[in-house]
Amino acid sequence: MSIHHTVPRSEMLTARFDEVRRHTTDLIESLNAEDCQLQSMPDASPVKWHLAHTTWFFETFVLASLADAPAAYDPAFKVLFNSYYVGVGERHTRAERGMLSRPTLKEVLDYRAHVDQHLRSAMQNQGLPGAVLDLIELGLNHEQQHQELILTDLKHHFFANPLRPAWRPISADQSAQSEQGTGNGFILLSGGLIENGYDASGFCYDNELPRHRVWLAPFELATHNVTNGDYLAFMADGGYNRPELWLSDGWDLLCQEQWRAPLYWRHDDEGWHNFTLHGEQPLAHDAALSHVSFYEADAYARWANARLPTEAEWEFAARSEPQLSGLFNEVWQWTNSAYLAYPGYQPAPGAVGEYNGKFMINQMVLRGASLATPTGHSRTSYRNFFPPQARWQFSGLRLAREPC
Repeated sequence: MSIHHTVPRSEMLTARFDEVRRHTTDLIESLNAEDCQLQSMPDASPVKWHLAHTTWFFETFVLASLADAPAAYDPAFKVLFNSYYVGVGERHTRAERGMLSRPTLKEVLDYRAHVDQHLRSAMQNQGLPGAVLDLIELGLNHEQQHQELILTDLKHHFFANPLRPAWRPISADQSAQSEQGTGNGFILLSGGLIENGYDASGFCYDNELPRHRVWLAPFELATHNVTNGDYLAFMADGGYNRPELWLSDGWDLLCQEQWRAPLYWRHDDEGWHNFTLHGEQPLAHDAALSHVSFYEADAYARWANARLPTEAEWEFAARSEPQLSGLFNEVWQWTNSAYLAYPGYQPAPGAVGEYNGKFMINQMVLRGASLATPTGHSRTSYRNFFPPQARWQFSGLRLAREPC
């Protein structure tokens, strides 16, 4: 991570800490303890686990580093709420997080309050060294990632329930927004020798560094994300039955899983429906397509006589073309770039160095942000990454192609 500040960091971080931690608990305001216990698949964690894990991060990496570190709230939590930090110690099996009926939701919230009190006191009453402030900043960004995961995971948990419950009722503004047209078209970008990677002040993850040069040939990029209506045309043209459109691994997975539509879509006599955080809704044809895998995105691009952009193309376009729509407020957009280290990449020191670098295998990069991404947690250099078969995230696509 790279951090540069011109204002007192401790004061800034105290206010931001309160804001971020409060937003996490705001997300569960309409949920009950049973909702927070669900785990519908190994890739999706219970809401209660997210609440505890983000707290574990601050206790393990920040509070424990202080000279007058408080005693561990509960020694068992060190194992129960560790995710993938091998250097920290033993971890509870990810696929069995939903079996943790104890500690209760109340106990987890008490744990959060305990750690919040100690950390807030440390920020207000001590002159914390820069390295500790860096860890707090990392922890806040880490928590924002889990805020998005709370929504994506909860959506999958609720989808597994035949009652199809809603997280929150849809508002009039959201209903109107879902029906807005997104248009279409391409813009020509000249490419050339460009700078790629993080280039501003403030926080970034280590995988956004170092800034480096990339050569881009001229290319065209769609001004908007692919819509549900666009994808319906692909489906009507036999998109899920044409192996020539699919990568081999994708075709094998399609056959194995019997994919016939994006995740959360359902068809009946009244037409197509889409399960959302606000319950099941009629499919909005003009809304950005979401919850497709890299394989589906790639197959659609081939069908459309186009391709997915590389992450360098996407970043260059996002920096230079203000007329592009839906970059940061609709869906994460799959790119055709494998998640790999930039030239000269160095992971962060210590156990937090496991945060990004060790996942640079068998993953594809997504760029932008989605409607579930917290405010202030997106930037042009942000590199999201998931395995190509992942569908439960708010993942869509925009097309690229060679100049006509």
